Amino acid sequence: MDDNMTTALRLTRQGRVGEATQLLLHGNDGQLGMAKHLPTQTAKETSSATPRLRELREAPGLTTRSLFRKGPAVADPAPPGEARATSNGLHRLTYAGPAGSRNYLLYVPKVHGGERLPLVMMLHGGTQDGADFAAGTRMNDLAENLGMLVVYPEQLPAANSGRYWNWFRPSDQRRDLGEPGILGGITREVLHDHDADPSRIYVAGLSAGGAMAAVMAATYPDLYAAVGVHSGLAYRSAHDITSAMTAMRNGGTSGPPHEMALVVFHGDRDGTVAPVNADRLIAARLTTRAGHDPASTIFKETTRHDPQDGKRAYSRTVFRDATGIAVAEQWIVHGAAHAWSGGHPAGSYTDPRGPNASAEMARFFLQHQTHILGNGAG
Repeated sequence: MDDNMTTALRLTRQGRVGEATQLLLHGNDGQLGMAKHLPTQTAKETSSATPRLRELREAPGLTTRSLFRKGPAVADPAPPGEARATSNGLHRLTYAGPAGSRNYLLYVPKVHGGERLPLVMMLHGGTQDGADFAAGTRMNDLAENLGMLVVYPEQLPAANSGRYWNWFRPSDQRRDLGEPGILGGITREVLHDHDADPSRIYVAGLSAGGAMAAVMAATYPDLYAAVGVHSGLAYRSAHDITSAMTAMRNGGTSGPPHEMALVVFHGDRDGTVAPVNADRLIAARLTTRAGHDPASTIFKETTRHDPQDGKRAYSRTVFRDATGIAVAEQWIVHGAAHAWSGGHPAGSYTDPRGPNASAEMARFFLQHQTHILGNGAG
């Protein structure tokens, strides 16, 4: 089986996805091969943090096996109940709704004036959990300083053995169904329980979490005011494992147009999700503007920042409408791989040398509010 996995990965890297798929499904002897052992996502994300993840990155055999590893059997989330405080200031809760159940972590600023706070939903990448993502992005520090609620939903190994959000499955690309239904339900629950500002709700994610953030932006345009996608893919850029592998390697489609404000981060040396996917995300956002208002003009401004004090160079492109509002931003981090830019090494998949994606996303988010206040947020 390991030989088949290694061969399938090599075929995929050569662009021979069809042959790789046949090998995974049927093996060498024509019988059912590895399909029953496959998780629903097959891309291994690299890490610059923990020794175990560095070991996986540096040992090709281990990395290949980890792509298809069988996750441990787990129970469904605990029944909803009182929040349980954790050691890092987060509160662990459980959501249960018509679409399903998930645990989530919630950060509430220690000091605020009682006003309605913005809410940011952060969707982790594969093999991560909420605490790991919080540690790596340091979004809680920003939340404390800026006055924001932050929620970290957690994928179940029972739903995906590698803890990847199933962004590529049609059943998980529809409003109020599957994982979008669960994540939308978590958003509404926090909004209601903590009286958050319904006009300032945002969603962001990394890798598979970034792709799922794009799904949420497309399916809940009335709930979120802006979306941040780091090293992710556009909505409906894939419809199964095979097309997901192709999209990650060569770039998926631009996806259906959407009107939501968008900020994109991507490393130009990302070997897991091709950087061209950042272009496709931006294209989907700008196409909708022109399609709905042919007379509208998008002003594009690109600035390049050279490396300083050991930090990475990056290019930032801002797309503004005729009123001067930034409808999209694209950050390309030069020399960066598949990792959260400017993240802290306490979390996995972080690149401390890059510009601070968390701070820049928070800045971008707080410039935007929904026009239909509260619609879809009940």
